[in-house]
Amino acid sequence: MTKAKMFLGSEEKSTQNIIEVKNPFNSNVVSSYPICSEGDARLALLKAKTASVETKKSPLHQRISWLEDVANKLESNKEKFAKIICDEVGKPMIFARGEVNRCIETIRLSAHTMINIGGESFDTTAMPSGKKTLAFFKRVPVGVALAITPFNFPLNLVAHKIAPALVSGNAVVLKPSSAAPFCAYALAKLFIQSPYSIHDALSVVYSGEGVNDALVASEIPRVISFTGSVPVGKIIIKKVGIKKVALELGGNAATFIDKSANLKEAAKKCAVGAFVNSGQVCISLQRIYVHVEVYDEFAELLALETKKLVVGNPYDDKTFIGPMIDEDAIDKAKIWIANAKREGAKVLEGGNNRGLILEPTIMVDVKEDMNIVCQEVFAPIVSLIAKESYEEAKKSMNDSEFGLQYSIFTSDLSMATSAIDELDAGGVVINDIPTLRFDIQPYGGFKQSGIGKEGPRFAIEEDYTQVKSVVICS
Repeated sequence: MTKAKMFLGSEEKSTQNIIEVKNPFNSNVVSSYPICSEGDARLALLKAKTASVETKKSPLHQRISWLEDVANKLESNKEKFAKIICDEVGKPMIFARGEVNRCIETIRLSAHTMINIGGESFDTTAMPSGKKTLAFFKRVPVGVALAITPFNFPLNLVAHKIAPALVSGNAVVLKPSSAAPFCAYALAKLFIQSPYSIHDALSVVYSGEGVNDALVASEIPRVISFTGSVPVGKIIIKKVGIKKVALELGGNAATFIDKSANLKEAAKKCAVGAFVNSGQVCISLQRIYVHVEVYDEFAELLALETKKLVVGNPYDDKTFIGPMIDEDAIDKAKIWIANAKREGAKVLEGGNNRGLILEPTIMVDVKEDMNIVCQEVFAPIVSLIAKESYEEAKKSMNDSEFGLQYSIFTSDLSMATSAIDELDAGGVVINDIPTLRFDIQPYGGFKQSGIGKEGPRFAIEEDYTQVKSVVICS
């Protein structure tokens, strides 16, 4: 068992009261974390506030070297970190390794991005009321950032918050998922023990009575970046006061398969998009709208592709689908499948579970008001729905409280360009799954899917820096 500790600033601390974390595949105890207190949270914030004075003054070359050093150490310990991810959340090793690689890229991208982010000058004689001056704006750090991260990408989503925040000159308090504490601790330790680190610039605290309120309601953080559920996001919004907030709250990703699409290629990609990471992805493909003329053919192709997916032991390099995160997740998925079946839906493929492993499940004959269609499932369940046209599919896709990412498969250029303009989501993908995400791009949704953007450049500009206007008169 690996033991995560708190970091109150750069100082490691533990307590006698710990919570053990079990691997969701075999129930082995794999890690533990100390139960934190309201006092721990407040101390972490105070240390971050003091450290933010130094982070703001630190030279950019130091912060860039800091991130590069962490990325290089991750590069040297890829397999170790991949196993930590697999141990704590049951992510199959092939995808755990992929997450480590993406984390390295996110950290390096953050370092490279900061070099090119600055201000600009402008001419104050542009209007008759103006006069000749030297005028410009510059970007400055906000001070202290609070980062709250989920279990499903326990390494890369931590990096997406702390790397842009630190490289832009802020101090950070991180509260990671209780399902993956050691993953966050191990990454934070690389930052804190780097020879380029700034003392007390990064703290790590875990769950405990009063911790959330102490962190969120405090006046010290000037930005809160949270990835998680809509209900928790709404609680945060009510408590934060006047500060920046970035919320990534999930989605209900959908695609449309046009009759002009390459159906075999679309089926292969949709099987991946619907079932990767056991559907525990904010942009997991949940709704597939198919042109009625090709519906039966596509359904058969998707079922064939789904049968090819290896389900089982996440430590086996051939495994595509491992366990879900916990009993609550599997119970919710099973209840939603059962309810849909009672209301007339049918299981085309899958539907059964062994422990926390749910078979990749394709549902047909669904109704659009069923939970498996209109709510975020966060499980390996996808629904097929026949539509007479793109226009009809578009209406159903947009008729959702979520709007994170959508996609369309088509050979019709006019339809593709229309989809880009008309689909009401933060991201639109043409001829691939809505689950496609590159860490360099802006990422974030419309409506209940949240506010703000991830992606190093966009997080730095929107969340972790603020604009200061300067005028110099002669």
